[in-house]
Amino acid sequence: MSTLTHFDAQGQAHMVDVSAKNNTHRIAIARGRIEMLPATLAMIEQGNAKKGDVLGIARIAGIQGAKKTSDLIPLCHPIALTRVAMEFEVIPATQGAAAQVVCSATAETVGPTGVEMEALTAVQVALLTIYDMCKAVDRGMTMTEVKLLEKHGGKSGSFVAGS
Repeated sequence: MSTLTHFDAQGQAHMVDVSAKNNTHRIAIARGRIEMLPATLAMIEQGNAKKGDVLGIARIAGIQGAKKTSDLIPLCHPIALTRVAMEFEVIPATQGAAAQVVCSATAETVGPTGVEMEALTAVQVALLTIYDMCKAVDRGMTMTEVKLLEKHGGKSGSFVAGS
């Protein structure tokens, strides 16, 4: 088990010094889902939400969320993102499973620290945006399973969930 890096020898929270780390190409992929009523998903697919294009706005919100991660998470470094890509998969309800939208975010940079938090923030902000745009018709939506799927680059190498 690794030690926590955001605490100094006295147990005080601090921002990790990354000045001695090499700049490398870093990439992270995160995913999450929002479950909803079938009628809510139909509204999203048909584009008749009163607030507009739900997935289009969620895509922009996710990108913006990735760019603002260091403003939201106190000990995250502000980093120069070279790419943020958002993908959405619409999954109709089946017997035993709610209708849902699966959101994936890929964040990339070339720098001394990773982009896991940016990818995770992008997913959460996109899912929150879907909730915000559809809450007038479905307050019971549930955001779930937000997690890091992959991380590549840097001294610690690659991480792939489940491997």
